[in-house]
Amino acid sequence: MTYVTARAWAEYFPPRVVDNDELSSLMETSDKWIQTHTGIKTRHIAIDENTSEMATKVGEKLLAQSKLRAAQIDMIIVSTISPDALTPSTAALVQANLGATTAFAYDISAACAGFVFALSTAEKFIRSGAYHNVMVISAENNSKMQDFKDRTSAVFFADGAAGMIISSTPEKEKEIFVAEKLCTAGNADVIHSGRIAPLKKISAANYPKVDAFYQDGHAVFNFVTETVTKHIADFLQKQKISPQQLDLVVPHQANLRLIEKIAAYLDLPTDRFGVNITDHGNTSSVGIPSVLTEELNDRDQVGLVLLSGFGAGLVYGSLLLNFSGCDLNQ
Repeated sequence: MTYVTARAWAEYFPPRVVDNDELSSLMETSDKWIQTHTGIKTRHIAIDENTSEMATKVGEKLLAQSKLRAAQIDMIIVSTISPDALTPSTAALVQANLGATTAFAYDISAACAGFVFALSTAEKFIRSGAYHNVMVISAENNSKMQDFKDRTSAVFFADGAAGMIISSTPEKEKEIFVAEKLCTAGNADVIHSGRIAPLKKISAANYPKVDAFYQDGHAVFNFVTETVTKHIADFLQKQKISPQQLDLVVPHQANLRLIEKIAAYLDLPTDRFGVNITDHGNTSSVGIPSVLTEELNDRDQVGLVLLSGFGAGLVYGSLLLNFSGCDLNQ
């Protein structure tokens, strides 16, 4: 029997910090408005640094922490909606940068649920018995897609990378995966970015026109409070686990007010939730693995952890993990 355990976890944020006052000089908003509506005070913005570079820095940290050589990595998955290019994949660039020449690599695009979807995918490859060490990284350069005059989007989003190495193990007590539920409710109009229209005619003047990031904040709020909260409650009920049995809940870092709504729905105190949106903003798929990294680093022991992501697609999904068999003091 092949079991799957967590081998390493790491995060990276670019050094440039942008506070709400700086954004207020670019658009009609204020520190008070942003904090009241989102809970965000500051965010990290990548300057002259692309998605693959941030992902590579996380990959280097993961190799150092796990004490694995690059040649021992069998597979690299990068979750991103802000790749360096449509092709080649950002994961391929990371593979080359790390010198992980024996690993195959590709990207997953599942928006803010990307880490949940990518980690689930990686687990299946390891469970097959053919692969032993998989690097899963979420990396986002959201700022390069923003219209910095649009306060409904630009005040939320930020940049960074985070991830994990999961590995095969013969020891059952080190298994971290308990259960999962992944979902899609197709609605491309609520959140979208980088839409490329098809040709209307063959012409030398043709060039791709890509739109800026857009989200319908009201629709997103309703989606989370009506659909995602019920998804989480039903998922836990099916596993015969009450919310009170969870040591930690790590939701997508979309908006502090939404996290508070989820906590209230589950009847859990907010201190049971991992949160870093106040200082890091909404980093899309990076939010969950970055919070998870911070919590695992700060705690001596962690048992049941719920990861729940949701975003453009619309996609949403949850993973129930158990870290009680992992050495958190590595």
